[in-house]
Amino acid sequence: QVQLVESGGGLVQAGGSLRLSCAASGSIPSFNDMGWYRQAPGKQRELVAVITSDGRTTYAESVKGRFTISRDNEKNTVSLQMNSLKPQDTAVYYCNARKLQTFYWGRGTQVTVSS
Repeated sequence: QVQLVESGGGLVQAGGSLRLSCAASGSIPSFNDMGWYRQAPGKQRELVAVITSDGRTTYAESVKGRFTISRDNEKNTVSLQMNSLKPQDTAVYYCNARKLQTFYWGRGTQVTVSS
């Protein structure tokens, strides 16, 4: 059984920074993609950033230039460095990992950005 555990969320003022981390444990496969999604109150869950096993990245337009995703394949961790945070970045952030057609999710970590 695979578990993804997020850490690093919290409350920050607009313009500040946070770093989210996600660690996988259990019977860990070699994930194809690892990434971050977020869900704000009353909104659908949306992709924030994803990174492939060979380091290719994709970002939501709303976070390009502000967020950076990174990954350690040996440690099965994925991180999200979030800079220049805005109130509209407030959401629960979920770690995600994909192995072929199987998706794994963390329980989420709250990020709140005050204006």
